[in-house]
Amino acid sequence: MSGAPLPLRDAERLRGASIRALLADDPARATDWSARVGPLSFHYARQRLDRAALAELVARARRVDLAGAFRRLVDGVIVNASEGRAALHTALRADVGRGPAVEAARAEVDATRGRMRALRAALVESPVTDVVSVGIGGSDLGPRLVVDALSGHRDPRFRVHFLSNVDGHAAARLLADLDPARTAAVLVSKTFGTQETLLNGRLLADWLGDPARLHAVSANPARAVAFGVPAAQVLPMWDWVGGRYSLWSAVGFPIAIALGEAAFDALLEGAAELDAHVLDAPPETNLPMLHALLAVWNRRALGLPTSAVLPYDQRLALLPAYLQQLLMESLGKSVRIDGSPADGPTAPVVWGGVGTDVQHSFFQMLHQGTDLVPCEFIGVLRPDHGHADNHRALLANLFAQSEALANGAEADDPARRYPGGRPSTMLLLDALTPRSLGMLLALHEHSCYAQSVLLGINAFDQWGVELGKRVAGTLLPALADPAIAETLADPVTRALLAELRARR
Repeated sequence: MSGAPLPLRDAERLRGASIRALLADDPARATDWSARVGPLSFHYARQRLDRAALAELVARARRVDLAGAFRRLVDGVIVNASEGRAALHTALRADVGRGPAVEAARAEVDATRGRMRALRAALVESPVTDVVSVGIGGSDLGPRLVVDALSGHRDPRFRVHFLSNVDGHAAARLLADLDPARTAAVLVSKTFGTQETLLNGRLLADWLGDPARLHAVSANPARAVAFGVPAAQVLPMWDWVGGRYSLWSAVGFPIAIALGEAAFDALLEGAAELDAHVLDAPPETNLPMLHALLAVWNRRALGLPTSAVLPYDQRLALLPAYLQQLLMESLGKSVRIDGSPADGPTAPVVWGGVGTDVQHSFFQMLHQGTDLVPCEFIGVLRPDHGHADNHRALLANLFAQSEALANGAEADDPARRYPGGRPSTMLLLDALTPRSLGMLLALHEHSCYAQSVLLGINAFDQWGVELGKRVAGTLLPALADPAIAETLADPVTRALLAELRARR
């Protein structure tokens, strides 16, 4: 199936299928179509396909050798063809790879973890109570999500804050509530050339007035030191870890500060369990492979352009934004690995929000709109609070929405009719812990990679984000000098800059 359409016979046969009828014809799928790894279970009986189509998907996973693709990934084979790089994020958390490249990576990772522990211990002994993590994209979204989701595990000695947007209002709002004498900063940038991070980093360094409380995570330590960060407080990144796969590395230093080393270790151990599972389990019971096959089925075979991520747990409110970057930056490609045009759709538009809030915003469209949107519901069975009535109501809504989307309801009044047939999956965590969160995030990483293999595209480059950055760099001087602005080639940009000058 690599880069080729799924069998149109199955797609056409099932495009208008009733999910209620599929379940009625095959009641065993309600329990059969599920898989579990530790505290994480995956339920997919409400997808719009039958056993014959599922069997064909699994057969295609074998034909493109998904298992072999994962083995090449963890063994450090070059999978990022356009940059000539491996993608060894699994080496950050698991000892599943083989060969000298993996052994060298693991040695560097172990040494870096030791330095992270030492730097955290120094912060514990200092007057610091607040730490600001400055980064953007993959240097921000993953750590921010984990710290927010696991706030109940927070070390009370520290408050960790995140600053990403170059908009000065974000920095002004954050710093207004902090004491520079009790604050430290971690500047996270792979190249240490990211405009937003450097601007916010300089602002923060000037506000702190003490370079001894600056830390950095970068693959370019010389630039970090030139910026003013003490060399002993610069932690490394590597070119074999992409930003959106990097929270398990020193990019996760803010996580270790916020939650403590034991919780960070448990996060990595949970991800490592999924790493072992994706290598060992056959496609029929392999959570990431099944997840990927269903995603490609919905996007490529059924032609559904968007996908909604719906966590029914306030602690996972940032998960849709994290998965937007993971999936849309990884899969948002229009060419195959060999440079030829993709012969069908690749990435879905990923969006979503936290239940039950979003039931009162966009669920009207999910139930009765003209577009079919596959939904991924995520629930946590055991909460960390004692409000039993609230949790029962939350779970009732979680299960009810999936049922209602699939089954619909008839009515004499067309405006009150629910067509049903809306596909969804259900991911359930026994509890939200560092281990289970690590498993959940690794599941999506592995699914994303599997989708890229099935589609024949490169999941690990992101050239599409570079053009806008380059154009912004050329426009900066024009914002300060009207003479330069007048020389710009784009007439709309010239008009916008003229409007700016007139309104200042």
